[in-house]
Amino acid sequence: MSTSTLPHVPGTDPSRCILDSFRISIAKRLSEALPPLTIEQAYTGVDYGKKGEDFTVAIPRFRLPGKVDELAGKVIGQFQEDEWIQSVKHDKAFLHFQCKTTTLTRRILDQVHGLTYATPSGKPEYGTNTTGAGKKVIIEYSSPNIAKSFHVGHLRSTIIGAFLSNLYKACGWDVISMNYLGDWGTQFGMIAVGFQKYGSQEELEKDAIKHLYDVYVKITKDSEADPEVKVEAAKWFKRMEDGDEEALKNWRVWRAMSIKKYAEEYDRLNVAFDVYTGESEVSKGSQDKALARLEEMGLISDVDGAKLIDLEKWKLAKAVVRKKDGTSIYLTRDIGGAIERYEKYQFDKMIYVISAQQDLHVAQFFKVLKLMDYPWADRLEHVNYGLVLGMSTRKGTAVFLDQIIKEAANVMHEHMQKNAEKYANIEDPETVAREVGISGIKIQDMAAKRINNYSFNWDRMLSFEGDTGPYLQYAHVRLASMERKNPQLLPLPETTSIDTSVLTESHAREIIFLLGTYPDVVKTAMKTQEPSGVVTFAFRLSHAIASAWETVAVKSEQDTAKAQARLWMYLCARDVLAAAMRLLSLRPLERM
Repeated sequence: MSTSTLPHVPGTDPSRCILDSFRISIAKRLSEALPPLTIEQAYTGVDYGKKGEDFTVAIPRFRLPGKVDELAGKVIGQFQEDEWIQSVKHDKAFLHFQCKTTTLTRRILDQVHGLTYATPSGKPEYGTNTTGAGKKVIIEYSSPNIAKSFHVGHLRSTIIGAFLSNLYKACGWDVISMNYLGDWGTQFGMIAVGFQKYGSQEELEKDAIKHLYDVYVKITKDSEADPEVKVEAAKWFKRMEDGDEEALKNWRVWRAMSIKKYAEEYDRLNVAFDVYTGESEVSKGSQDKALARLEEMGLISDVDGAKLIDLEKWKLAKAVVRKKDGTSIYLTRDIGGAIERYEKYQFDKMIYVISAQQDLHVAQFFKVLKLMDYPWADRLEHVNYGLVLGMSTRKGTAVFLDQIIKEAANVMHEHMQKNAEKYANIEDPETVAREVGISGIKIQDMAAKRINNYSFNWDRMLSFEGDTGPYLQYAHVRLASMERKNPQLLPLPETTSIDTSVLTESHAREIIFLLGTYPDVVKTAMKTQEPSGVVTFAFRLSHAIASAWETVAVKSEQDTAKAQARLWMYLCARDVLAAAMRLLSLRPLERM
């Protein structure tokens, strides 16, 4: 039964996920032995096995007439070994299927090699699929407020958004990464008023974001003692909304300077945006049009001069869409912005990566668009997340990301210097230390389900032991050193000439089977929008490799054919680990 003679099952793609072939082979046996079970129904019942089993089928899930033992007996009675499946055994309500090791090893390593990660020649990444080919997605994430330093509060949105952006690209989607800046609202009236009193052109040019933030803090303090400050700020913002050029002039400069500073921060985090937009860019026209449409539909009521939409019957409270003084509010800007984006991009999906604290706001926003009868309103998705608790520098003094990255990098640099010999071989130790530190921050964030809050823990994050970012980088570096340490085996022969049948050790089989599961990991991540599954995979692979070093050695192996087969397996593992790390927006290191 070769791949070409296996029947096609919708939703599978053996050319990109070779384990689909093994599952189809099992499903075919089940459907032939247990009519009226179809091959499609049977396929959904083939799960990964546990405790040394490759694939397991729970017979009761099919709800077939007859006793479990009899049904299992029929499958076993008709079983014949083929190139895919070696054996089957019955265990209570389960059937356990074992794949043929020689086929498993050969096919998986061939596929990893043939679809290795994206290269300048444009080869597709291993583990990716083409389910999104021809579809367009906008992913809006990060979205800090200009004139405020990049705060750890925006870190989760940035990390999760970058992961989703990489994931959708990996699955063939045309991705537009969008940063919707908080660049509008009364606080800019406050900064404008404050700048007249406390502003310094020199400080502004030195570090625009820091200076504007300092101005904001000072003027906010003033406003607590003098209510007139807030009145003045509201008037200033009204002038901005009305298009008064004098009121907008400074704001434009501050916005441009802030974006330049942010772009540098994002580059360090290995994050890039296709579009920087903001609340200020949502036209007054589209907001007015949206309000007029809501009025026509009888969805708006006036309360003390403010305009509200009553969403009580959907348990979504009342939503303000225009303030008493006639200025816009961010819900109205979100509605106008979504309409403008659809008109401009005609997206198939738009994802908002926004904290769970904003669940009500996002639900109101989506509901209003549905009530306005926009056919594309059901293409919007909210990917939410919990809070980071206790994230600050070790002295607890600041929650600005650049200071936390600096501290993480310093700790890593000190750690690297302890091994003078390795340290001497690193070209740019400061950059490497920073990358390891950033990996620690990101992996601590993505390791658990995104909806969970998590407590920021310096010691756990920067440890080389256990499931941390530095541990993943170390695993990759170790694999990357394999070619350097084994020049006697290079160049490897053509992969078709490598004898994979010598990879008989259980540790080697575990690594190879894990490599085969990676396309499923990517597929599942698309369904759940969760980075944690990819993180778990990367750790499982790293642990399997660490367990194999002694028993599946390369350097000390006298048999050249065996040593070359093992080296090839480790290089394939390096490529897949690197692909998973890149999906998580890490930069895999070669030395550390």
